[in-house]
Amino acid sequence: MNLIIRPVALTDYDQWLPLWDGYNTFYGRSGATALPEEITQTTWGRFFDESEPVYALVAEIDGKLVGLTHYLFHRSTTSITPVCYLQDLFTDSALRGKGIGRALIHGVYERARQAGATRVSWLTHNTNTTAMLLYDKVADNTGFVYYRKIF
Repeated sequence: MNLIIRPVALTDYDQWLPLWDGYNTFYGRSGATALPEEITQTTWGRFFDESEPVYALVAEIDGKLVGLTHYLFHRSTTSITPVCYLQDLFTDSALRGKGIGRALIHGVYERARQAGATRVSWLTHNTNTTAMLLYDKVADNTGFVYYRKIF
């Protein structure tokens, strides 16, 4: 398998979109609960806007995109250097278990180091046990519980 992890390119949109849709479907955002098209278009545009701290990597095998990850840099009250938040991670379901997710995570780690970030963090739903098997191998479970309020 000739796996390449690289930054997303403008020409990737037609292959990125089905992966993005698959990611959102996994988290229950499809059909009546799908994200508005405006969010998808804004997200896509942010990857190419130099004033935005939002980035994307894709996994490619033989010219076909098989995975994606989106990440961003932000300030923290516990660090002088920026920190990195890995927001989205998704691989083609037919290729899971082949190291694509791990390679994407390590791609984010490398970009974070290059940006001078001191840590990468992310969250997942507690029912995503398959992904957690990988996450437990590549990062530390901090034990924090996530809360939110939507307005």
